[in-house]
Amino acid sequence: MTDFIRRRPLLSGAIAFVLLFVVLSAFPIVPETKQAVVVRFGKPVRILNRYEAGRPIGAPGAGISWRLPFAEQVVWIDKRVLDVDMQRQQVLSTDQRRLQVDAFARYRIVDPLLMFIRARSEQQLNDQLRPILGSEVRNELGKVSFAALLTPERQGIMDHVRTSLNKIARQYGAEVIDVRIKKTDLPDGTPLQSAYDRMRTARQQEARSIRAQGAKQAQIIRAEADADAARTYAASFGKDPQFYDFYRAMQSYQTTFVGDGQEKPAPTTIVLSPQNDFLREFTGRTR
Repeated sequence: MTDFIRRRPLLSGAIAFVLLFVVLSAFPIVPETKQAVVVRFGKPVRILNRYEAGRPIGAPGAGISWRLPFAEQVVWIDKRVLDVDMQRQQVLSTDQRRLQVDAFARYRIVDPLLMFIRARSEQQLNDQLRPILGSEVRNELGKVSFAALLTPERQGIMDHVRTSLNKIARQYGAEVIDVRIKKTDLPDGTPLQSAYDRMRTARQQEARSIRAQGAKQAQIIRAEADADAARTYAASFGKDPQFYDFYRAMQSYQTTFVGDGQEKPAPTTIVLSPQNDFLREFTGRTR
């Protein structure tokens, strides 16, 4: 062996390099963040470091493994949360407003074998989910109004999208964790301005309705208070008629000279004789 190496050093080096390559390729190192499908002549035979719900990513399962050189191939699949971005597209809401929507979904591959059989790779899985995400977002947003997207109801809408998308993603060995809208815009120009005008008109109508309801409640409360006061006055009249006359005179003076508290009285000049009964309380006269 030594003589062979001395006589053919280049050939010996090449053979050593090939042997080293074979040995290293026979013992792949599985990262903690990866799971792998070992494929033998195109057929999956086993899974390395498979994802399990509730088990930390750094748990045992990663590290040095083995495979048959040249006969077996290792397909790496990420164990971490991945994301897919929906292509920006136009959505028609129930109030006939065209919206420009941007959304994304977060998912995790929980069945690497099924993913490999159905999609072959992470990129192809991403390409499969992107149009489905767009279709589900378009369908769900088409069932609600534009104003609903500005309220907490928006989260419920996205939960429906996540549930629908997850049913399809399960067929590819993936689990959808969350779906969110990044941005929702109205088209620039006349549609945007008309939408602002409609929203302003709706808010003004709502404000007028609230003020009308408030005025109605105020009138009811005032009428009930006046009725209570009238009953109190009627009850007190039989006990002290002179005090009742004095109190009613004071109310009359207030309404005449100051106003009833609702509207400011117009400046008016009143000319009365000192002997007029209306001024009896000012002069101290009695009946």
